Amino acid sequence: MQLSGDSGRDRAYQYLRGTVLSDPAVSGTFINEQAVATEVGISRTPVREALLMLAAEDLVQLVPHRGAFVAPVPGREIAEMMQARGVIETWAAETSLAAGNAPVAAMAAVLEQQRAIVEQGDAKEFIELDSQFHALLVDAAGNAVLGRLYDNLRAKHVLLGIVALQRSETRRQDVLVEHQAIVDGLATGTPEAAEKAILGHLDTTGSILMHG
Repeated sequence: MQLSGDSGRDRAYQYLRGTVLSDPAVSGTFINEQAVATEVGISRTPVREALLMLAAEDLVQLVPHRGAFVAPVPGREIAEMMQARGVIETWAAETSLAAGNAPVAAMAAVLEQQRAIVEQGDAKEFIELDSQFHALLVDAAGNAVLGRLYDNLRAKHVLLGIVALQRSETRRQDVLVEHQAIVDGLATGTPEAAEKAILGHLDTTGSILMHG
């Protein structure tokens, strides 16, 4: 969900969604409203409003008299999320290739940024680029409704991506190889090659998340 306003609620929402909820350490805990308010420089009321928005997106659970709980992502949801991403991203590959506007160069440029930080960059920076890499493909397909649906997966995309990096010492290097396969598949101009690479990448990530 994209917000362009500069209200306290919007700033709290962006901070919570982009920073707090992408931290694996927050999983299984309650959000400290006062800490968020202090960090953003606002009162607790707009923080609560932002949490209502996040609850509507199923990113937090509001517990009476306790506050906003960040539930761990269960295995079934991980599998369903990867399946949903696979459907959207393979469709986007086919659609953008058919239209002749597959973002091969732009995705390759993001991949180069990932390569540049693969050793020194932190996990979140690496996965934020991962999210950008995939979003470029979805955006190129030109379907605003699917684009919004995909964007709603972004917070959990980043969170789960970071968790996958933590669980596999070779995951960063493997992601570079898998992303290169996607770029190469798109560059061939044939949907089959791109779709195989996309699904292989998502299947590997899902397996690491569910089985370690």
